[in-house]
Amino acid sequence: AARRRTASGSIAVADVRARVAKASRIWVEGVHDAALVERIWGDDLRIEGVVVEPLDGIDALDAEVRDFAPGPGRRLGVLVDHLVPGSKESRIVARVNSPHVLVTGHPYVDVWQAVKPAAVGIRAWPSVPPGRPWKEGVCAALGVAEPAEMWRRILSRVDSFADVETPLINAMERLIDFVTEPD
Repeated sequence: AARRRTASGSIAVADVRARVAKASRIWVEGVHDAALVERIWGDDLRIEGVVVEPLDGIDALDAEVRDFAPGPGRRLGVLVDHLVPGSKESRIVARVNSPHVLVTGHPYVDVWQAVKPAAVGIRAWPSVPPGRPWKEGVCAALGVAEPAEMWRRILSRVDSFADVETPLINAMERLIDFVTEPD
C-alpha cells in the first residue's frame, strides 16, 4: 500500500491525535511565516506537540528570549528572514546566546521570497529598490493592489515543501529537530 506523505514530505502517521503542546516553541517573524510553516510542517508539528508562535519582527529578540526563559525541556527555535552576514538581522541574532536556543534562517528578504516563483506563476520575484518596502514593491511590480491580496495568492499556491526554496526547508528541519530533541 502506498504511504501517504505530509506536505513536508514526512510519512503521515495515521490515527494519531495531536500531542498536548510541549514547553518548547518555534518562533517566526510574523503571521505570514507562521501560516507558511503551518501549511508545510503543521502535521509534523502537531504530532510532536510543537507550537509555532509569530513575533512582530525580531528587533527585541534578545529580551523576548530572556522572558521566555529557555532551559532543559524548554527549548526555543527561531526562524529569521534575511539572515545573512552583515545584516541587521545577523547583528540582532548575535546577541542571543543560550545552549537551549537555536536561531536559524534563510537569505530571503521576506518569507514570501522563499516561495518558488514558479509556484506563484511568475518567472522571478521582482527586484525592489533599496528603501522601498519589499512587499509593497513586489505588489506594485506584479499589479496587485494590496499585500494581503498577494499573500492570499502566494499561500494558496503552496501545497508542499516542493513549492519553497531549499534554505527555508533546511532551516525549518533544523529547528524542528532542535526543539524535539530529548534533553
